[in-house]
Amino acid sequence: MLAGQASWDDIGAALVEQREFLTRWTREQEVQTNEVQRAWGLLPCFLSLSDGRPVDLLELGPSGGLNLMFDRYRYRYATGTWGEGALELSGDDRLPPPAELLQRSVSVARRRGIDLDPVDVTTEHGARLLQSFVWADQTQRLERLRRAIQVVRSDPPELMRGDYVEALPSLLADRADGAQLVVFQTASIMYLDEDGAGRLRAAFHEAARHEPLVFVSTGRAPQDDGFSLEIERYPDGRTDRLAVFDFHGEWLEWGR
Repeated sequence: MLAGQASWDDIGAALVEQREFLTRWTREQEVQTNEVQRAWGLLPCFLSLSDGRPVDLLELGPSGGLNLMFDRYRYRYATGTWGEGALELSGDDRLPPPAELLQRSVSVARRRGIDLDPVDVTTEHGARLLQSFVWADQTQRLERLRRAIQVVRSDPPELMRGDYVEALPSLLADRADGAQLVVFQTASIMYLDEDGAGRLRAAFHEAARHEPLVFVSTGRAPQDDGFSLEIERYPDGRTDRLAVFDFHGEWLEWGR
């Protein structure tokens, strides 16, 4: 359908005619999503970390890297706007970020991400793959994804293939001069086992012995009603919760 080889107007025929392909695809292809709307929840967090230095971004589990481009989008909240990108992100900010926070600026020195199976959206296959995991009736979400893909294609981030638990020590040792290292993830480390999560934070502690770093992370919020957005500061490992937002970034409660 996305490739023009089938039609929603005759889904029954499509299932029959594409049976061999669909059987193979569902057996071999892992689910891959990259919800750029989450950047609407992440932006105030990144702004709160701004200390005048450019940011050296490292995303764990970036998929296609759409959220690594967060500063290339325009944002709208009840308390103001931020950015000048062609793609505008907005939502239901039940508790919006303060207006003064949206007056801050942030620049990005480098964008890196590491994923077991990164998606190259500069190719037609990669772009189509991400689109295939959006429900067909979510036309607004699909259009948002397509526009974000165009932003990535204009200046792609560095996406690496690998196990980030294994690779993290070397990645953390490679820092951009004069920049603040910010590692972040959304809906990724929840799939790690206890040993993997322990090794992840051990790597943060070790790397921060040489220079401090911050880890922006999402986890399950109380009552499981969304993501808890937290900042872990290393070397001490202190955690501050900044907000709760929807799993797909549709609503935000800043300061909750």
